Amino acid sequence: MIIPTGLACLILVGLFIVLVLMRIPVAFALGLATIPIVVLDLRLTPFILLDRMFQSYNSFILLAVPFFLLAANLMNSGKITDKLIDLARVLTGWMPGGLGHVNVAVSMLFAGISGSSTADAAGCGKILIPAMVKEGYDPRFAVALTACSSVMGVIIPPSILMIVWGGVMQTSVGALFLAGATPGIMIGLALMGTVYGYAKVYGYPTIGTPTMCDLWRAFKSSFLALLTPILVVGGIVGGVVTPTESAIIAAGYSLILGLFVYRTVTVKDLGHIFYDTGRFASISLFAIGTASAFGWLLAFYKVPALIVGLIVDLHLGTFGTALIIAGLFLFFGLFIDAIPTIIILGTVLLPVAQAADIHPTVFAIIGIISLAFGLVTPPYGLCLLISAAIGGLNVVQVMRDVVIILLPMLLILLLVILFPEIALWLPKLLMPKTFS
Repeated sequence: MIIPTGLACLILVGLFIVLVLMRIPVAFALGLATIPIVVLDLRLTPFILLDRMFQSYNSFILLAVPFFLLAANLMNSGKITDKLIDLARVLTGWMPGGLGHVNVAVSMLFAGISGSSTADAAGCGKILIPAMVKEGYDPRFAVALTACSSVMGVIIPPSILMIVWGGVMQTSVGALFLAGATPGIMIGLALMGTVYGYAKVYGYPTIGTPTMCDLWRAFKSSFLALLTPILVVGGIVGGVVTPTESAIIAAGYSLILGLFVYRTVTVKDLGHIFYDTGRFASISLFAIGTASAFGWLLAFYKVPALIVGLIVDLHLGTFGTALIIAGLFLFFGLFIDAIPTIIILGTVLLPVAQAADIHPTVFAIIGIISLAFGLVTPPYGLCLLISAAIGGLNVVQVMRDVVIILLPMLLILLLVILFPEIALWLPKLLMPKTFS
């Protein structure tokens, strides 16, 4: 039989939702949801889907994912995170709510190295959540702030999500890196403003005023680690290396720092580090394959064209369409990991964005910021789950603080939608040929 578009979409999406509700991992649910369609439709065979999965893996740029994860794991295992925390402490600890500002600042610094929000939540949270609780901060606030600040890991360059987006959508990764810098810094400043408000209401303390000697010591200790984003982003933007090569450089540089410079990583530690990296990378990469098969079936049944037609008929304009796009990414981010969402929803909405004259780079930044918020919103909320586990709390206990902290961050997303130049000015300045 030949399955019509409506029935195919109902089977694919409906079965996927049922499988997720049964707590089957998303990567497997995406693959399993395609089986009935392949069995029922005479035009399809399992080999077609297997070929689509292979084609999704046959991408040089995706090699960057495990190498950036390796760099993040080496940074955490090599105690380099501690050096970033020391620098953040002297830069921001003198303000009311000192450790809260340190939490945000170190997430911004770590984001410029790892490209992974989950690595940020785990590495920084293990140190800062107990420290904040010890200093008298509400554990719920400490957990919520750690989770929310960690989302900058995929917004401030380098970013694993931007690399995947660039590979899937054929968008310049260097332009995406530069476009994410300003919104990421704005989100960091919004978080610091929220911490300041909490500190005034609840009387959270400062750490103390650092001396110039403290500042010099912290900067000197962390200087080599801070060179990582310059090597990675600068190499890509300057056209010297590809994103994959920059990820290899980041991993190799982190390995040298840990083994030979700081001497905080031993050869014995490498086995565990490589194992953890392979485990997390395999989860992400497997999801890319099944999501690609799922997304290809949606395209085969012309679901993207149907959605484009529906939204275009609403005559929402550029701003209204951008709001719809952000809302869809926010909604999907509640339930699905960011990488499969990019492959499925991103490819579906790309023609919608093009029809509404939304710049591809702005479309990417709207999608990535929206998906980043999904890392701290249940039921998925991976960064929130990690932070809550570290703090010994359940997710329900910290949701009030998460909502309060997220509101100013959502305002930044709205500003990016209203004023696209927030994202575009830096790539236009540094990569004019890409935008000519």
